[in-house]
Amino acid sequence: MSPRELLVLGTASQAPTRHRNHNGYLLRWDGEGLLFDPGEGTQRQMVHAGAAATDITRICVTHFHGDHCLGLPGVVQRLSLDRVRHEVTAYYPASGQAYFDRLHHASVFHETAVLREHPVAGDTATVPLDAFTLTASRLSHPVESYGYRLAEPDGRRMLPERLAEYGVTGPAVGRLQREGSVDIDGKLVVLDEVSEVRRGQSFAFVMDTRLCDAVFELADGTDMLVCESTFLHEDEALAEAHGHLTARQAGAVAREARARLLVLTHFSQRYTDPHAFVDDARKEFDGPIHVAADLDRIPVPKRR
Repeated sequence: MSPRELLVLGTASQAPTRHRNHNGYLLRWDGEGLLFDPGEGTQRQMVHAGAAATDITRICVTHFHGDHCLGLPGVVQRLSLDRVRHEVTAYYPASGQAYFDRLHHASVFHETAVLREHPVAGDTATVPLDAFTLTASRLSHPVESYGYRLAEPDGRRMLPERLAEYGVTGPAVGRLQREGSVDIDGKLVVLDEVSEVRRGQSFAFVMDTRLCDAVFELADGTDMLVCESTFLHEDEALAEAHGHLTARQAGAVAREARARLLVLTHFSQRYTDPHAFVDDARKEFDGPIHVAADLDRIPVPKRR
């Protein structure tokens, strides 16, 4: 199993169907598990997908329409039921604090898990974390909605043949990584001579929005772009009126942002043919496209 993968728990917009559950996405990123927009039925979908409450380290809610948050009470209570020992942080629009409070305490339960609240406000909120930076950017929807971007910083990849050439071995390798240079038999060896840049990876989650600058900023250069495509191009006027994107617009975003993989999701129940979304997006984007289905496991593309 890839240590970095998207586990799709649900792909329906507004109302679930026989084949699509309400929204829900668990991004596994090394030791982190980021749960995005847990709609109704998320707990059960996690069971079907083989995911556990203990996998969750962060919860990211884009906005407080029901199909994006009504599964939150069950997930929050499951954290305590399953005795999750690590702290879980929840990110959500600060303007929806009252809704978050109601969802958090929707029914009686014995809360033992630690759920730390991190409401976001303003056009952009950036949270530096140990392994990556999490950015929330305000989108364009009838209610306040935020998209999320996870970005890993660039690192260095040590080159064994160059290390051997310069005689850097044992503890000297670690010292070179920490300090940037090391003295080997009277000769200064600098990090650039024995390593190369390892580009950091990125992931974007763009949900429930019209086209706006923030969509492109979140998607810029991402390895995986998860993008709502509620409507097809023929219904673009409906998409604009209700604050959504079409699959073709999602394809245009992926093209302009130079995304490596486009994952389409959040489909209106009016459509029954998933291939139509690929055809629509393909009018704008010639890269890899994945039309999400419930319980899909989608690996993050390998590092460049």
